[in-house]
Parts: sequence; structure tokens; C-alpha cells
Amino acid sequence: MAKKAMDDLLKRRMSAAQQASELQVTDEAYEKLFREAPPAAKTRICDVPLDKLTPFHTADIGFKPYTPAQLKAFAEQLNEEGLMVRIIARPITGTDTYEILAGHNRTNAARLAGWVVIPAEIVDADDARAIVIATSTNLIQRQNLSIIERGKAYKALLNAKSRQGQRFDLMDRSTSGENRPMLEGTTSGENRQRYSARALVAEFFGVTEYEIRKAVKLTLLIPKLAGILETAPKQLNLACADMMADYDPESQRAFIEMCSVEGCPMNKAAMKHIVSKCPPPSADCQDMYAAWREAQAKADERRAAPPKKITFNRKQFAPYLDGRSDKEIEALFLEFLRERAG
Repeated sequence: MAKKAMDDLLKRRMSAAQQASELQVTDEAYEKLFREAPPAAKTRICDVPLDKLTPFHTADIGFKPYTPAQLKAFAEQLNEEGLMVRIIARPITGTDTYEILAGHNRTNAARLAGWVVIPAEIVDADDARAIVIATSTNLIQRQNLSIIERGKAYKALLNAKSRQGQRFDLMDRSTSGENRPMLEGTTSGENRQRYSARALVAEFFGVTEYEIRKAVKLTLLIPKLAGILETAPKQLNLACADMMADYDPESQRAFIEMCSVEGCPMNKAAMKHIVSKCPPPSADCQDMYAAWREAQAKADERRAAPPKKITFNRKQFAPYLDGRSDKEIEALFLEFLRERAG
């Protein structure tokens, strides 16, 4: 067999294995979460015109496409090597178009490469299975997802579980302003089911329930703050963002200006001061600015204050000092610290 024919055969076999693996993993995720196999659905393989494909829109799963540079490189790879793994899509009822479940970047790269059609596996999936396919392929295959992207994916999964008949709401703003997982009008047994669902998602994706809870909570940030958290973590860290998420969207807008001051990143001490003066979930923006300025003033005072002296109990250290003067003790202590640091 000619080398090119052999290479093409190997690529087809590799593609088939990867495709089977992708669908198998999504079905395993569905079975883990819903405690049953996904509903039987027709599938078929065909080439789909690119103009008949639309992005996933059943739920907000936090998907962010490749950057232009990444997409260009991917398009060049497609033209050189072909498509290794088919996209997965489902028919949109009443139309001749399809919703992409897995393969947004593959589709965009194919368009950039000048393709007209793209190999696809068409699955007649219901909404729950569609969400599982869309989220699990992203969570498993893309290792560089931000915490908010992961939070949106987890949230979509848990909401899909909720719509399948087990009532559990992800977050609720309590009167104290803290986002707490809760159920409205449910029994303690149903509460346990909700926690169990989060535990199942955590177990399948290899994370903790705490990580899921925190990630989902951060999806409550308004887009501008979410953008600062993802692109400028020195200006806004996770601890502060977590506290900001306790506020309603209108109150959160006050934090945008605070996080945009050059050389003055938001810190946990300032956030705690703001929360103490202006408790969430709702607060007057001017009062929040005033609390922030107070926190900054206190920080400036601490920085300007003379350094505190270190004192020792001479009696406790007497056996080791041999009558040394304070200056000699200071030199000895500095020498000790340098040795430890080295």
C-alpha cells in the first residue's frame, strides 16, 4: 500500500477512535449525572454545509472561541491534515439547520480555511443530552478554561438536572447578602438530592463540590467585572470577586471603577471594610465609594507609619546572649535570618 494511502487510512482510524471516545465520554457523563443511560436517539454521519450550522444556544455554557491567531493556525492545520474528529450537532426543529454541540472551533476554522461543508455526526438529542455533550466536551478537552467558564458549564449541567425533575436552585441571595445554595419550597430530602447532584458532577469531572459552588457563584458577576477577573487578576483577585458576587448587578457596577485604578488593586481588607459598611445584596454606590476611600486611607496610614520595633524577653534569651549588647543581638538575629533565607 502506498505511503499516502496508508497515512490516510491511519488518520481515518484515529478519527473514528477519537469520535467514539468523545461520544462515549459524554454518554458516561449523562449516565453519571442522571443515573440512567441517555435516551435512545437516531444518529447519522454526513457532510453538513457550514452555512447550515449555528452556535450552541440551548444554554449559556461559557464557551469562548479561539483567538484569531489560534483560529488561523487551526485553519492551516485543517488544510494540511484534514479534520481528525467530526463535529457533533443536532437538528433544529422545523428548520433545515443544525445546532453545534461540539466543534465550534473546528467549524470556525473550516470556514476560515474556505471549506463549504464539514463532516458531522448528527444526533437527535433532547435538551438535557445536548447540554451534557456541549459542556462535558469543553470541560474535559479544554484545560485552559477560566473559573467563570467552568462555572457556567457546571451551572448549565445542574440546571439541566433540575429540569429533568429534581428541583434544586443553584444560588439564592439571602437577606444577609451571602449567596447560599438553597431550595425554595422543597423538603430536606429534595435538598439532599440537590447536593447529591453537585457531588455527582464533582466526582465525574475530578473536582470538589466547593470548587463547583465557588465557580457557579462567580457567574453572578456582571460581565465587566468578570472580564477584569479573567484578564487582570492583579487588579481583582478571586477572594474579592467572590465577595463582590454577593451584591446585585446595580451595586456591582460601583466596583468597576475601584478595580480600574492603576497601581491600586482591590484587596481583601478593603473589600471586608466595604462589606461591613455597605452590606450586600444592595447598597448605595456613593456609600460604597466612601467606604472604599476610607479603606484606602487606612492602608495609606499603615504604610506611612514607622515600623514597629521587635522586642524580646531578655530573661528568656539570657542563656544564649552572653551579655551581648542590643546592637550585637540585632546583628546576630539578622545573620540568623539570612542563613535561614539562604
